[in-house]
Amino acid sequence: METIPAINVTLIEPRLRHATIFKHFDELLPGRELIIFNDHDPKPLYYQLLGERGDTFTWKYLQDGPENWQVKIAKRAMEDKEETVGQIASKDIRMADAFRKLGIDFCCGGKRKLKDALRHAGVTPEQLEETLIAAATLPAAQQPLNFAAWQPGFLIDYIVNVHHRYILENGPIIEGLASKVASRHADRHPELLALSEQVQQLLSDLYSHLEKEEGIVFPAIKQIANTASNEYAQDAPDLNLVVGLMEAEHASAGDDLKRIREISSNYHLPQGACNSYTYLFEKLKEFENDLFNHIHLENNILFPKALEIGRQPQGQAV
Repeated sequence: METIPAINVTLIEPRLRHATIFKHFDELLPGRELIIFNDHDPKPLYYQLLGERGDTFTWKYLQDGPENWQVKIAKRAMEDKEETVGQIASKDIRMADAFRKLGIDFCCGGKRKLKDALRHAGVTPEQLEETLIAAATLPAAQQPLNFAAWQPGFLIDYIVNVHHRYILENGPIIEGLASKVASRHADRHPELLALSEQVQQLLSDLYSHLEKEEGIVFPAIKQIANTASNEYAQDAPDLNLVVGLMEAEHASAGDDLKRIREISSNYHLPQGACNSYTYLFEKLKEFENDLFNHIHLENNILFPKALEIGRQPQGQAV
C-alpha cells in the first residue's frame, strides 16, 4: 500500500511554509495526495492554492481542531473533468514536457481528450506516468516555464520576441537551404523538389499569419486585457471570429509540418548526405519543435485567457 506523504507545518520556518507546501503539491502526480499537519486552521493555504493553481485539487479535513488540524490535499486525476490534452498541458508544465517527449500532440491536436490522445500517439498510461516521474525529478532550472501564470500582454510579448522572431530569422535560411539541396540532389532524390515547395508554402502562410497576429489579433487581446473597465472599441474585431481563424491557420501549419515529415521520411538522411542536406533536416526539426511550442502557447493558453476576459461583464475589473 502506497504511503501518503505528510508535512508537519509547525516544524517549518513560517516564511517558508506555503512555498514548501506548494513545492510538494507541484511534485504530486495527478491522482496522488499529501497530508499536512498544523496547529491552526490552514484555510488561508486553501485560498492561495485555489488562486495560484486553480481547480486542480481537492481539500478534505481529517482533523478539524481545536488544537490540531490535518488536511488531505489531492491533485485531481486527469480524468476527473475529462479535460483536453491542451488544457492539461496549459495547467501543468510537467505534463506539457511529458507530452512533448512522448510525441503527444497537444497544440494542433490539443482538443483531444487524454485517453484519445494517448491512443492516437500509441502511448500507454504507464509510459506517461514513467515520463512524469522523471520530469518531477528535474532541477528547477530545467523545468519548463509556467506560461499559464503569465498575464496575456506579457505572454504576447514573449511570443512575438521569441517565436515570431525565430520564424522571421530562420524561415529564409531554411527556405534557401531547401532550394539549394533540391537543386543539387533532386536528380537522385526527386522528393526534395516537393519538400522545397512544401517548405515555401508553409513559410509563406506563416509570414501572413504573423502579420495578422501582430497587426490585429494581439493588439485586440492587449486592449481588452489592459482596460479594467473592459470598454472594447466598437470597431474592434470579433475576438471569437479572429481566434477561430488563427486556430484554423495553426491547424493548416500543422498539416504542412506533417506533410514535410512524410516527404522527408521523418527527416531520414540518405547515405552520403552532404553537409547542407544534413543541416537542412536539423533546421527543419528545430523549426518544427519551435512552432509546436508556439502554437501550444496560443491555442491552449493565450486564446482561452483572452476569450475568458472578453466574456467579463463591462465595467468589471479583471
